[in-house]
Amino acid sequence: MSTPRSARREDRALVAAESEGASDLQVDVGVFIAHAPGTDPDRLQSFAARAAEDAIDELASATDITWRFYFEDPARLPDHDRRRPSEFLDRATHRMVEGPYDLVVVVTDVPLVSSRERFVPGLASPLARVAVLSTRNLRSAPRNEPRRSLDHEAVRWNAATLLLHLVGHVLGARHGDADSGVMEPFQFVPERRDVPPIGANVETVLHRIAGEIPAAETRPRGALARLAFHARSAARNPGRILQALVDSRAPLLPLSLPKLSTAAVAPTLVIVFSAESWDVGVHMDNATAGLFAATSVLIAAVYLLFAQNLSFPRKHHRIVTEHTALVNVTAFLVLVLAMLGPFVLVRMIILVIELVVFPPNLMSNWSSLEDPAVGFVDLVRTGAFVSTIGVLSGALAGEPESRTVVSHLTLFLDRP
Repeated sequence: MSTPRSARREDRALVAAESEGASDLQVDVGVFIAHAPGTDPDRLQSFAARAAEDAIDELASATDITWRFYFEDPARLPDHDRRRPSEFLDRATHRMVEGPYDLVVVVTDVPLVSSRERFVPGLASPLARVAVLSTRNLRSAPRNEPRRSLDHEAVRWNAATLLLHLVGHVLGARHGDADSGVMEPFQFVPERRDVPPIGANVETVLHRIAGEIPAAETRPRGALARLAFHARSAARNPGRILQALVDSRAPLLPLSLPKLSTAAVAPTLVIVFSAESWDVGVHMDNATAGLFAATSVLIAAVYLLFAQNLSFPRKHHRIVTEHTALVNVTAFLVLVLAMLGPFVLVRMIILVIELVVFPPNLMSNWSSLEDPAVGFVDLVRTGAFVSTIGVLSGALAGEPESRTVVSHLTLFLDRP
């Protein structure tokens, strides 16, 4: 049963100033400061407040909705290392549910990198409704010139433009829209002294999507009710999940996880030369082999999801929002596709061994085979059986890389 948002709203300091829209709808934005050691969080908070103040009127005008920005308590990061935006996802979704907020903006001073290892000033996740903005890129200056301060006019107006740009992405606006104004691919412009307008086409998109906020939420009683809410949320938003899966390139994720890939390949190189594995593979029918492979991939994904607590937010909450449910469904599907990656990799290696390394008549001379003729279908089926074992062993051995798995869950766009 849903609980009215107003009944759970706590009194918080308004970031800058609210901007009233023409309709009765309201969007609540949580601003979360994540600062490096030695950084004054109050300076980052003032910077974020000014950016919100500079951008909020344009948002309200484009959507006809009231916008309010609220501060959350800042968090100190353990170091100055660069981070992927997905590394802030757990904290952001936690603050989103606790707030409760319709979307969250994370402001940090550590370097931010995209899924393609490029330094970027900010990235957004339309699915999670989270935007991450880094001051590091905005403050950079040409060679032999000092870094710009947070109070610099160019930093101020580029930050406001970037904030408006990222919120537009969260609401579904894209770079390719004609006459997109502020939704053009973001570039730092030193001479910028105002916020670009939102183009007419983008304004139509924002006006339509903003009307869907706030998202559905519930207080599920028990695991089955929570699972049912996740299923309903996914059924209502199949396009958003599919787009996130396409953008994620999940089957390539194991290439960034060497322990998982090694653990998947290593045992199969021994098993494939075992006569027992050929006894099972040759005598197994095609339906059983396919079912065993599919089940193994699902089990491996479920194991990583629950054993490593990869659902969001990690802290248990009685309230579940629809966009948090969509993140969890997508994270699970990303893991399923990621487990298909080592399956295909191992399958290709095994097939090469079967066709190139094995002598042509080796298997047909094994006394355990009732039919000495071993065809191509038998090779494929046996290789699939061996590959499923590799997938399971890879998932079990990939535990130490759970943080890497989370950081590589590419639910964010790859450029601002």
